[in-house]
Amino acid sequence: MTWLLKVRLFKPISGRVWNANPVSELHPFQGEVLAELIRNGVVESVHAGHLVALASDGSVSLSKGDISLPIFPRSTVKSIQASAMVRAGLRLPPKLLALAASSHSGSQAHLDAVLEILASAGLAENDLLNATDKPLGESERLAWGSAAPTRLAMNCSGKHAAMLATCVINGWDIKSYLEMDHPLQLAILREIESLANQSVTNKTFDGCGAPLFAISTIGLAQAVRSITISSDPIHQEVLSACRQFPEMVAGEGRLTTRMMQGVPGLFMKDGAEGVNIASMPDGRTLVFKIADGSLRSFGVIIQAVLKQWGITTPHEAVDVYGGAAVVGGIRAVI
Repeated sequence: MTWLLKVRLFKPISGRVWNANPVSELHPFQGEVLAELIRNGVVESVHAGHLVALASDGSVSLSKGDISLPIFPRSTVKSIQASAMVRAGLRLPPKLLALAASSHSGSQAHLDAVLEILASAGLAENDLLNATDKPLGESERLAWGSAAPTRLAMNCSGKHAAMLATCVINGWDIKSYLEMDHPLQLAILREIESLANQSVTNKTFDGCGAPLFAISTIGLAQAVRSITISSDPIHQEVLSACRQFPEMVAGEGRLTTRMMQGVPGLFMKDGAEGVNIASMPDGRTLVFKIADGSLRSFGVIIQAVLKQWGITTPHEAVDVYGGAAVVGGIRAVI
């Protein structure tokens, strides 16, 4: 059988033509290797990307890849989105505010809390306009079984419930809250640009359906550091809620929750397509984007950087097996 392979050419905004064949030329977004998968002493796979760490004074203490390239921060900006909502009048107890900044696992406690946010605004599940999905957590998805995906179970439903509640408080239309020019989304855009100290470079929509704004890796790091050390009571309220209820920010057994439970003062948030943020109360900040979008190296990368900061973390190993025996693992290249 003969296969005909076509190599497609595409022309990016810069005007340079890149050959889609990865053998001939490296993709400009690849960055630098951040983690290696080792099998019996041999590098079997690598995860490349872009990483920046900021010292407590805001200076760059570590940089890999091109931290000026625009990225979509995905769910890592949920604390900033929640801050914009609180600024617009949203009032929630800390446990529910943490859920507003979450990518929850879809446990019954999470689902009940989403419904509680909605009910506080006189709303119900059918007012949610986010995408449908099954629970994100492994055990929660297994327990869900063959039941159909729902908007409530989708991991961003806490954010969407909070968005709707914010709209009700302000008298904004709840049917168009996901439109780019809705007052709520414009408020979120202002909050992001103010904290990042840069303008967004692209606007699109996240997997859940909410507007999504592109900023650089260094811009995201500046935003995370800004909200972490902020004297603004709104920022302090949001981050305090997340630190107080890490099980609401992600879920039992998940990396984000484990790390925040194991490291006092740590704020951390994961995002789709390989984006992660972490910060300490003194302003030390870590942001990285894995170019291939995978998540499996997150723990070892975070652990390696926090070790450089002199912080002891829960052990996060990713073992490589040969049959039933461990023959290697993933290690950070920092």
